Amino acid sequence: MIDLKDSVAARSGSGPAAPELEVVPVRNYGRWIAAAVSLLGLAGLIGSLAKNDNLHWDVVGDYLFADLIFDGLGTTLWLTAAAMALGLGLGTLIAVMRLSSSPVLYGIATAFVWVFRGTPLLVQIIFWGYAAALYKYVKVGIPFTDITFFQAETNSLLTPAIAALLALGLNEAAYASEIVRAGIQSVDPGQAEAAHSLGMRPALTMRRIVLPQAMRVIIPPMGNETINMLKMTALVSVISAHDLMSNIQDVYAQNYQVIPMLVVASIWYLALVTLLSIPQAWLERRYGRGTARAAGPTPLQRMLGGAAGLLGTKNKEDGR
Repeated sequence: MIDLKDSVAARSGSGPAAPELEVVPVRNYGRWIAAAVSLLGLAGLIGSLAKNDNLHWDVVGDYLFADLIFDGLGTTLWLTAAAMALGLGLGTLIAVMRLSSSPVLYGIATAFVWVFRGTPLLVQIIFWGYAAALYKYVKVGIPFTDITFFQAETNSLLTPAIAALLALGLNEAAYASEIVRAGIQSVDPGQAEAAHSLGMRPALTMRRIVLPQAMRVIIPPMGNETINMLKMTALVSVISAHDLMSNIQDVYAQNYQVIPMLVVASIWYLALVTLLSIPQAWLERRYGRGTARAAGPTPLQRMLGGAAGLLGTKNKEDGR
């Protein structure tokens, strides 16, 4: 039976102190077993690849920092940056057109997205690479007349690099327009109404009020699109655009070391994607401030925290 006086005294601090409760963390043995099995399998895979003579690691080392590889890397990075700039600029314009009340602008923008999002990127790259088979000359003039201001051969204008840029940029514009449109629609309509009540024109309202607020929704997926664009540049090797993958194919077509050269390409793509993932994660946390998801730890912090917690639990058990 509990004495009421003892209970009150214990609460007020004048009586005997309550025994200190020892907090014991929950032991999740299944998680530890799964982690051990995963690490064991990963170590076995790495060991198998390291000891596999068919990989020819000497060939990988010879070509990993070759001049031909760096030339391809330069083209890959240039295509990624230029295609994303073209896609983002044109995609923003297409998104605004799709939100326009004009049926003509809406129809043109919808048709653009329908065509470039509905056909495979590989088909688009090959189409632009062989556009001279459709139009031998590129002409600029007044339609339905013989007046021409500019004329040039298609092959001289659409080099493999330019054809790759058009294919990647226009394809990205179709996807970027949907991302931008979702970001614009996420902004409260009252923001635009308040700007209009102050006398701001629709174009100024979009540029100064709506788009800055939509960046919280636009920026994180656009970072992911940039990483995807870096990897999709490998497809332009079908038109010999002299990117990283094109140069890799040229090498293994001569020395027949297909797997080692693909390992070289994979190492560089992984390195570039890792570098791009750092600003992407920062942007996601930057523009996602105020949400519960943004407040969580980064993947590296989770790994370090989990390892520290595991070591702390083990040390505590050993000290008993």
